[in-house]
Amino acid sequence: MAAFSVQRADHAAHHAAIHGVRQQVFVVEQGVPPELERDALDPVCTHVLARAADGAPIGTGRLLPDGRIGRMAVLPAWRSRGVGEAMLEELVRAATAAGLPHVHLHAQLPAADFYARQGFIPEGGQFEEAGIAHLQMHRTLGAAAAIEGLQAAVAVTTAVIHRARRRLWIHSRQLDPGLLDAAPVQAALRRFATRAHDKQLRVIVHDAAAVQAAGAPLLALLQRLPSVIQVREVSDPVDRALASACIANDGGDYYFRLMGHRLEGEAGIALPSRSQPLEQQFQRVWDRSRDCSELRALGI
Repeated sequence: MAAFSVQRADHAAHHAAIHGVRQQVFVVEQGVPPELERDALDPVCTHVLARAADGAPIGTGRLLPDGRIGRMAVLPAWRSRGVGEAMLEELVRAATAAGLPHVHLHAQLPAADFYARQGFIPEGGQFEEAGIAHLQMHRTLGAAAAIEGLQAAVAVTTAVIHRARRRLWIHSRQLDPGLLDAAPVQAALRRFATRAHDKQLRVIVHDAAAVQAAGAPLLALLQRLPSVIQVREVSDPVDRALASACIANDGGDYYFRLMGHRLEGEAGIALPSRSQPLEQQFQRVWDRSRDCSELRALGI
């Protein structure tokens, strides 16, 4: 994969490169009216500019003073190569450095899953902007965010899985039908489990027989990749009484539900001070639980 770099860019000094990318993506490719591509806010925004190894501009985005991220654009030849993710993270870092409590954006519908993987939670319904369908999304910075409803739960679960480096933990009584088998979550799990580096997914369940009878999609992945995915069933009476559910990774991201049969809970992105105690609790329960070797032999 060709190398690229992402840096913050002063609008006055780099306006030609910034607007060159935006003109190509928004005006030429998407048919946005040229007068909507630029506005009076550009000079007061924090901009990022992605460049190829030869210095050619390939992507850009901006952060408004109120925390709104916008004008995210990557040239077609550079999409799905990590450019958008790198730009978005640089804008989030800029917002964090500025002391903003959250960032938000209007995601074009085809890009909503991309933003969800980066920890942005959808809110409200669809709306049109410049003749294109969008969805409002936000990400809380430096604090936990309340999660309500299936849409938000799927988004944050996908983010925790996608952002995992090498370790991922799931504690779910019966693998949360409707959540862990949602298409974006399953896609994230497959990507994590099949990455070409050392990784580990540990799963704790409360009723292995019920999980087996339900034929949860995660079990098919377990059967194919038993060295990556391990499942244990709680055996200690204290652990069996636990009603909570949690997913956490080794990057400081988590989604915790005090009542595991409900989706309402709290989530944190890049909050190791909150995720590490959950990981420690998970490890204690894991050490007391039994290995579910029978699940590896499922004919599914």
